[in-house]
Amino acid sequence: MSFAPQVKIPATYMRGGTSKGVFFNLTDLPKACQVPGEARDNMLLRVIGSPDPYGKQTDGMGGATSSTSKTVILAKSEQADHDVDYLFGQVAIDKAFVDWSGNCGNLTAAVGAFAINSGLIDKARIPYSGICTVRIWQKNISKTIIAQVPITQGEVQETGDFELDGVTFPAAEVPVEFISPVDPSEAMFPTGNITDVLEVPNIGTFNVTMINAGIPTIFLNAKDIGYTGVELQDAINNDDAALQRFETIRAYGAVKMGLIADIAEAAARQHTPKIAFVSPAQEFITSSGKTIDKMQIDLHVRALSMGKLHHAMMGTAAVAIGTAAAIPGTLVNIAANGGSKAASDYTAKEAVTFGHPSGTLKVGAKTECYDGHWQVEKVIMSRSARIIMEGKVHIPADSF
Repeated sequence: MSFAPQVKIPATYMRGGTSKGVFFNLTDLPKACQVPGEARDNMLLRVIGSPDPYGKQTDGMGGATSSTSKTVILAKSEQADHDVDYLFGQVAIDKAFVDWSGNCGNLTAAVGAFAINSGLIDKARIPYSGICTVRIWQKNISKTIIAQVPITQGEVQETGDFELDGVTFPAAEVPVEFISPVDPSEAMFPTGNITDVLEVPNIGTFNVTMINAGIPTIFLNAKDIGYTGVELQDAINNDDAALQRFETIRAYGAVKMGLIADIAEAAARQHTPKIAFVSPAQEFITSSGKTIDKMQIDLHVRALSMGKLHHAMMGTAAVAIGTAAAIPGTLVNIAANGGSKAASDYTAKEAVTFGHPSGTLKVGAKTECYDGHWQVEKVIMSRSARIIMEGKVHIPADSF
C-alpha cells in the first residue's frame, strides 16, 4: 500500500496584534489552491490542523483558539493605488470549514511587514529608515486599510517599546487606519436604527446596537444578560449554557441584520457577526493580575469570537467599538458616557479607551451624519507585529 508524500509550501508564521496566523504569498501555493474553492480550503484546514474532534489542533499550526486558527493569503494588488491584496481565512477548529466572510483586524498589522519582506511592495516606496506606508486592499470586505510600517536600515523594524495588552513582549508600533469601513452607499446600521429591540425566543428581549463597521457586530448591555461587564474568559468559556445563549442571540441578531435568512445558517457563518457586551467604566483585574483603575478607561467591552470569549479584543471589533462610541445614543456610546445621563445629553466620543480581559485598548473614529445617515471616514488604532518563524509548512499531498 502506498501513501502520498508530503508537499512543502513556503509560509511565514506571524503574530499580528493579539492574533497569530500562517501567511502565504499567493504565487507560492499549489496551482489548485491559487484560486478560491475546495482545494484551497482543504489545504488551509490541513495546515492549521482542522477539523480536530479533540479541539487541540495538535497536528497542525493552529493554537486551538479563534485567535490562533487563522490564515492569510497575500498578492500584488489588482486595485489601483493599492500595494497588496489581503485575503483572510478564519479556520474552524472542530469543523471542516474556512470562513471567508470577514477581516481580521489584528493580523492586518502584520500584512505590511509580510508584504515588504515578500517583495510585494515596490522597492522605491521603501525608505532606508523611516515609515513605509502600505496600502492594503482587504479582499474579504472590499475595503482599504493603511498600515504605517517602521523601517530601519532598509529592513522592517519589529522590535520596540510599544506595549499591547494581550501580548507578552513589547514590539515596534504599527499604526493602522481603516479607511471608510462603511461605504456611504452601505447602511452602517442595517435596520436603520441606532438601537433596536431583539427578541430571542426562550431567552429574552434585549436592547441592542447592531452595526456594520469593521465587522458586523451586535452589542448588548452586560447587565441585561446577567453580567457585570468585567468578566474574564473562564467566567464565560467554562459555561456551556452561557455560550449556547450567546450563539442563539448571535443567530437571531444575524437574521435581523440581514446577514442570513434563517438562524440555521448561523452555524456556517461563525466569523460574522460578532457579539459583544458593554458596561460603564469600573475598576477591574486583568487576566494577568494587573489592576486597572476606572479612571484609565471610558467603558468595558467583552466580545466573543468563533463561539468563545476573546482573550483581548478583535481588531475589527475594535473598529466597530470606535465607530459606535463616536455616534451618540448607541449602547457603546451610552456606556462610554457613564450610562446614567438623559438621552439628549450623550455626546460623541472621538476616541475611547476600553477595558477588555487582558487590559485596555484605545481606538479613535471620525464620523459624520449626513441627512440622517451616519458615515465614518476612518478608524485608527495602533498594533504591533512580528515574524515568529518562516520556512515551509509540510502537508500530505492528498490533503487537497
